[in-house]
Amino acid sequence: MAKKKTKHIALAGNIGAGKTTLTTMLAKHYKWTPHFEDVERNPYLVDFYEDMHRWSFNLQIYFLNSRLNQLLDIRKGTEIVIQDRTIYEDAYIFAPNLYEMGLMPKRDFENYSTFFQNLKTMIDAPDLLIYLKASIPKLVDQIQKRGRDYEENIRLDYLKRLNEFYNKWIDSYTDGPLLVVDVDNMDFANNEEDFADVVRRIEAQIHGLF
Repeated sequence: MAKKKTKHIALAGNIGAGKTTLTTMLAKHYKWTPHFEDVERNPYLVDFYEDMHRWSFNLQIYFLNSRLNQLLDIRKGTEIVIQDRTIYEDAYIFAPNLYEMGLMPKRDFENYSTFFQNLKTMIDAPDLLIYLKASIPKLVDQIQKRGRDYEENIRLDYLKRLNEFYNKWIDSYTDGPLLVVDVDNMDFANNEEDFADVVRRIEAQIHGLF
């Protein structure tokens, strides 16, 4: 049987884990096409951080729709794409975390979850999922360094809960090949050896995919 052509690499990780930086670097290194989160044009993000309960459902639907559009573009295109954050993270991490924190009403969460389960039957998993695993101090340090105004209100307990959801999801991930990169003791943005190490690990993973 002919091997399926690899065309979708995805990066997953908590807020501040370094997804956008690594997506940019890998896209340049491999000549892949990057697909980024459109945080600048997101009409709900600022409102969400000011009133999470009011805007949580709207924000999550916006993300779901945006990510679905990316997946449809990947399917239609011929180039290899590297995606900054996945559709799974919205459904398995952010939405259930908002619900458990009392920041998304039950009926909204159930509506959202059912909608995602229907969508999941129509989409393909990434050919390789790269998870950037980071501790809370590392996340806080990187969030502070980039200085986005709307992220100033992010609470530590929010980041901690997200990390717990991420680890639970990754521990049970079986949809396709997975590479876990612990970023606590590396700086791939400024250290060539660290970036080369990430590339070597990706090569080992995708060698059998291409």
